[in-house]
Amino acid sequence: MKNILVTGAVGQIGSELVEKLREKYGNNSVIAAGHKTQPTEGMRKAGPFEFVNILDKEALEKFIVKYNIGTFYHMSSILSAVGEQKPQLAFQVNILGLYNVLEIGLKYKLEKIIIPSSIAVFGPETPRDNTPNETILLPTTMYGITKVTGELLGNYYFRRFGLDVRGLRLPGIISYKTLPGGGTTDYAVEIYYEAIKHKKYTCFVRENTVLPMMYMPDCVKAIIDLADVPLSKLKHHTDFNVTAMSFSAGELADSIKEIIPEFTCEYKPDFRQAIADSWPKSLDDSAAREEWGWKPEYDLPKMTKDMIEKLSPKLKA
Repeated sequence: MKNILVTGAVGQIGSELVEKLREKYGNNSVIAAGHKTQPTEGMRKAGPFEFVNILDKEALEKFIVKYNIGTFYHMSSILSAVGEQKPQLAFQVNILGLYNVLEIGLKYKLEKIIIPSSIAVFGPETPRDNTPNETILLPTTMYGITKVTGELLGNYYFRRFGLDVRGLRLPGIISYKTLPGGGTTDYAVEIYYEAIKHKKYTCFVRENTVLPMMYMPDCVKAIIDLADVPLSKLKHHTDFNVTAMSFSAGELADSIKEIIPEFTCEYKPDFRQAIADSWPKSLDDSAAREEWGWKPEYDLPKMTKDMIEKLSPKLKA
């Protein structure tokens, strides 16, 4: 059996994805790769870890050969807020890095490549309520532009060369284990930390800002479930809408107040508000549900309860 590679393994999603994949396939069968950030001691001890630059195609090829890689979870990405501050870097990492991955996939006949996309592919012209899977893709951010390009490239390599490339449009992801890395939905994670530590938070989007969200256990489950489904069941490939819940920043704060009554939140929108306003409020993910049985487990109250229960001892320690 060939091994699994996860790039971006030290990131918010990658770190938990590696953990679940190692539980399923064995520690030594899942190779974690990062760029500069040091992994946790637990990740390094649990299985193979190496640093790799996805823009260095030759080094990446040697990595594929060395570890006999068959399945590639390509999680490396420059996210939306950082992408607006460093658009050239976002272009290089998100597009040129992906191109290297796809070309290597062809050369070494990789079995599967998973390339997560994002709700950032949508723009102001897209219907914002119950956004369809097939709709207008006119993003206004460099991050969104790179993600649309990634979807198109992945579908092209599948149709033109038969390379099994799969992807899903992730909403905002919330986790208690690893902090997010510069996305527009980071407030939905930061608010829990600040509620527990200081009982107050200043949110960088308006109180009535509604966005689709997902708790990390559901996110990791969705990525692995999509990778595992037989190719014959898929009509779509790199562009599945997936979601679990939609709520406003104010509703999120209220859910925390149910458990921490003294918590207060004020709202001071910054440049990320314009990004949030260009994204959907809710998604139609019926294609994912029909083609590979997608179904989330967490809603807002269940997620908030779990977040506070898991974060409280961690932060107090």
